[in-house]
Amino acid sequence: MKVVTFGELMVRLQPYNYERFVQASNLEFTFGGGEANVAVSLANYGVDAAFVTKLPAHAIGQCAVNSLRRYGVDTSMIVRGGDRVGIYYNEKGASQRGSVCIYDRANSAIQLAQPSDFDWEKIFEGVDWFHFTGITPALGENVVEICRQACKAAKAHGVKISCDLNYRGKLWTREQARAAMTDLCQYVDVCISNEEDAKDVFGIEAEATDIYGGTLNHEGYKSVAKQLADKFNFEKVAITLRESHSASDNGWSAMLYDAASNEYCFSKKYELRIIDRVGGGDSFGGGLIYALLNGKSTQDAVEFAVAASALKHSIEGDYNMVSVSEVEKLAGGDGSGRIQR
Repeated sequence: MKVVTFGELMVRLQPYNYERFVQASNLEFTFGGGEANVAVSLANYGVDAAFVTKLPAHAIGQCAVNSLRRYGVDTSMIVRGGDRVGIYYNEKGASQRGSVCIYDRANSAIQLAQPSDFDWEKIFEGVDWFHFTGITPALGENVVEICRQACKAAKAHGVKISCDLNYRGKLWTREQARAAMTDLCQYVDVCISNEEDAKDVFGIEAEATDIYGGTLNHEGYKSVAKQLADKFNFEKVAITLRESHSASDNGWSAMLYDAASNEYCFSKKYELRIIDRVGGGDSFGGGLIYALLNGKSTQDAVEFAVAASALKHSIEGDYNMVSVSEVEKLAGGDGSGRIQR
C-alpha cells in the first residue's frame, strides 16, 4: 500500500512548557503541517507514505526534509526551490486559557509554487491513496490549481482521495473556501470534517449542538454527514466530535458514515487530559486512512482512528509517534495508562 499526501511543512516555534509568548525567552524548534503529520502517522504504522511539497534548498529546508525522513516518510518527490519555509508560532493553552496560533507563512516556497513544479503522473504511479486538507488550497489560487491537477491525476490513476476540510479563517474567507472546496470535493471519496468546518465551508451545521458548551447532538451529526455525502457523492464522511471542557480537558470521539450501507458508527468517547492538541485531527486522519486501507469495518475504522488521535493528545509536537499495537490496545479497551514492563 502506498499513500501520498500533499501540503505545507512549516517550522513550529513554541515557548517551553505553558509560557506565554510575551514571557518566553526561548522557543522550541520543530516541524509540522497537516498532511505531513498524516504521512508520519502512516509511516509509523508501516505504510509506504510519501509527502509532497516544495521546500527551499537551504539548511532549514533540509532540516524540514530530515524531520520526515527520521520516521521513514518518502521525501523523494519533494520539490526544492523558493526562499523560505513557512513558520507558525504556537502558544499552548491550559485550563481556561486557550491556545494561540500565529502564522508567518506568506511567500513560503509552497505558497509561491506553480503547477508546473509537480509531475503528478509520475507521483501517482503505484499509489493507492491521496490525502490533502483544506489548509493547502487556502494558500492561494495557484495552490488551488495545483490541488485540482493533483486530484484529476489521482482519479486518472484510480487512487482513492481523502480530504480534511480544516477551515482556517486566518488564511482565507468563507466565500473563498466554499468556492475552492466545492470544486475540489467533487474528486474526494472520503471527507473528514468537524462541526465548525462543515458550517464554515459549506453552511452545513448540526442542530442543537453547542461546541463551546460541550453539548453534542448525535442526530444532528448524522444529518451533517448525510448532507455532505449527498452534496458531493462522498463514499464516507468522518466527523470528529470534540467536547471542549477547557484547554486542558476535552471529550473526544467521532462518527463515520458509510454512504453505500447508510451506516452511522459512533466511536467510544475518551476524556482527554491534553499535553498537545496540535495535530489531533491529522492523527485521526492517519488512523482512518490506515484502517480503511486495511479493510476494517466502519465501526472498527472509526474506533482505530479515534484511539490513534486520543494517544496523539498525549504527545508533544505535531507528529503522532505511536504504533499500530498501541492504538489497537487502546481501541480494545485498555486505557489505563499503566506502565508497560
